[in-house]
Amino acid sequence: MKINGNEIRIGNIIQHQNGLWIAVKTNAVKPGKGGAFNQVELKNLIDGRKLNERFRSSETVERVRLDQKPHSYLYAEGDMLVFMNSENYEQINLATEFVGDKAAFLTDGMEVMLEMHEERPISVTLPEQIALEIQETEPVVKGQTAANSYKPAILENGVRTAVPPFIKVGERVIIMTEDGSYVKRAD
Repeated sequence: MKINGNEIRIGNIIQHQNGLWIAVKTNAVKPGKGGAFNQVELKNLIDGRKLNERFRSSETVERVRLDQKPHSYLYAEGDMLVFMNSENYEQINLATEFVGDKAAFLTDGMEVMLEMHEERPISVTLPEQIALEIQETEPVVKGQTAANSYKPAILENGVRTAVPPFIKVGERVIIMTEDGSYVKRAD
């Protein structure tokens, strides 16, 4: 779908310089002299490079829609992660580095969303929050207040986080997959 350069918004994915780019920042500029333009900071979806471009309203760019396909995480095999399409049961192998730091939060059977462009995986989206067990943490110190004091803890997947002082080893807690931060106790 073609759009004008001044219609690019944050989160739009465009085809530019033979690559797929996502708009990270946009700024509509109307100089006193000359025509208006849209200053856009782009990030390459494949290799992560950043680029600043000016798009005039007369320029058109190709806006790309990514297909979102539900997949289940099956297992890790060496440095590859195996996912299965929830609709047609086809399996796909992705490098652990493709998923990045979030790979530590993958559990068997977890439902994830793969964003694809022309059957090529672009990104993996995990659930926002997951429940994990505390494997290791310091004991509670008497007299320590719960207000803004957190203690270090290690989750069952080996990820380090900070939890309130009342959390004990063996308890299940809700963790944000984006940054590994504590949300609350699991029910």
